[in-house]
Amino acid sequence: MSPALAGVLQLLALIGALALAYVPVGTYMAKVYDSRKHLRVEKWIYKAIGADPDTEMTWPAYLRGVLAFSAVSVLFLYLLQRLQGLLPGSMHFSSVNPAQSFNTAVSFVTNTNWQSYYGEQTMGHVVQTAGLAVQNFVSAAVGMAVAVALVRGFARPHARLRSHGGTSMRTGELGNFWADLVRGTLRILVPGAAVAAVILVACGAIQNFSGIHEVGQFMGGSQQWNGGAVASQEAIKELGTNGGGYFNANSAHPFENPTPFTNLLEIFLILVIPFSLTRTFGVMVGSVKQGYAILATMFTIWLGFVALMMWTEFAHHGAALQAAGGAMEGKEVRFGIGGSSIFAVSTTLTSTGAVDSFHSSFTGLGGGITMLSMMLGEIAPGGTGSGLYGILIMAVIAVFIAGLMVGRTPEYLGKKIGGREMKLAACYILITPALVLVFTAASMALPTPPHSMLNTGAHGFSEVLYAFTSAANNNGSAFAGLNANTDWYNTMTGLAMLFGRFLPMVFVLALAGSLAGQKPVPVTAGTLRTEKPLFTSLLVGAILIITGLTYFPALALGPLAEGLAS
Repeated sequence: MSPALAGVLQLLALIGALALAYVPVGTYMAKVYDSRKHLRVEKWIYKAIGADPDTEMTWPAYLRGVLAFSAVSVLFLYLLQRLQGLLPGSMHFSSVNPAQSFNTAVSFVTNTNWQSYYGEQTMGHVVQTAGLAVQNFVSAAVGMAVAVALVRGFARPHARLRSHGGTSMRTGELGNFWADLVRGTLRILVPGAAVAAVILVACGAIQNFSGIHEVGQFMGGSQQWNGGAVASQEAIKELGTNGGGYFNANSAHPFENPTPFTNLLEIFLILVIPFSLTRTFGVMVGSVKQGYAILATMFTIWLGFVALMMWTEFAHHGAALQAAGGAMEGKEVRFGIGGSSIFAVSTTLTSTGAVDSFHSSFTGLGGGITMLSMMLGEIAPGGTGSGLYGILIMAVIAVFIAGLMVGRTPEYLGKKIGGREMKLAACYILITPALVLVFTAASMALPTPPHSMLNTGAHGFSEVLYAFTSAANNNGSAFAGLNANTDWYNTMTGLAMLFGRFLPMVFVLALAGSLAGQKPVPVTAGTLRTEKPLFTSLLVGAILIITGLTYFPALALGPLAEGLAS
């Protein structure tokens, strides 16, 4: 069987598995977030934190919950790393330095999981399990909660009137953040990760708390390895689109990803919740066809990028590549070009950032595809929650563009898209590119940080551009030719992750509140049918054009210049 055919068969198997999971997983998540019942363990948690899960929140209250929980999480994870030397199970690793502790704490709380350290040489068992693994669950649940709040903004049929200062005002309520956080964690992520962890252990991934021990090598000599609760962290790392690996080699390491089957399983875990959330969206707004339209947009972009990546990596340029069957540099032979290409596109089109190959060793155009995947805003299908609310923002913009074309007030799901809504949507799509381009420009202009680059020229610029694209989009993958473990990069990427995660959430929740406060408008003959293929085509075009116009100059200086020169 040729490598290309093997890659196509893997792709077809993955699509089949995702199709089978789509309806049951998406419908189940809708029931979770619409449920009025609380499990006993959930009631214990609400009582412990002093939250009333039945109290509805307006968008400012919902946002305060998101920010307060995240701030406490950053502080806890920072202190856990700084005190590591005093904790049991540290495997004699010292405390993590302040800049790297800040960077790592922010990274895992923002669902980025950018790692400027060697996991097997830096973090002990307590930090890995009580710190990093816990954030893998709750940071993903925060993203899902914000997405559900935006969906409720579209779905709420009317807003409650309340008196304020002697006048009546319309207020839109978005549910309860604490209930959404707890349910997303306990009812969706924990069961899914538990099943996936058992499968990974059965297939060869390790799960223990062993210390450091020497392992003999085939060619003589030995090297030191430590164990860890790898399978359980690997499961939630992919299911929650987190991406932080127990080992520096991430999902290319055989302890994390032993076989071609587990490689395909991990890609499935990365994609299943983001794709299925479109079904959740359709069920909650009362029209599954709307969910299918968003799904079609996501799937079209994802499949197109996978096809482009396979083409660039299988292209035979020169005798060495012909002998290897394609661009095999930096790729695991047990996964091949097909599996590595699917993984690379899936991990960068979501907020995962896990890698089973060396992105810096991809062809120039292949590396550009991974960057463009993140620059789209990671919405095809995107991260757990962040992908859905990101593409719904783009849908709002597409509806507004269509309204300008026909001279009609734009509407989406019965809610008018006016000046306030468009200002919030515009702020959302502008903040991340601004962070990427400003931080990249500063890093290239200052005299000291460029010394972190392993390469010069277009590829060296690509390393820096990739780093800040990954950080601001909360992805976490890297070209790896960049030494990011410096005070500059630890601080700057940390700030990019913070702003890139929480500023967009401010605009998303404000938009949700504005939509929830509206009275639905009736459907007429002039209403744009947003469940039709025409709207899907418009949405795909809007996503690609807006992103292309924003990032094309930077891409032309880096991966495009490198790809055209090779």
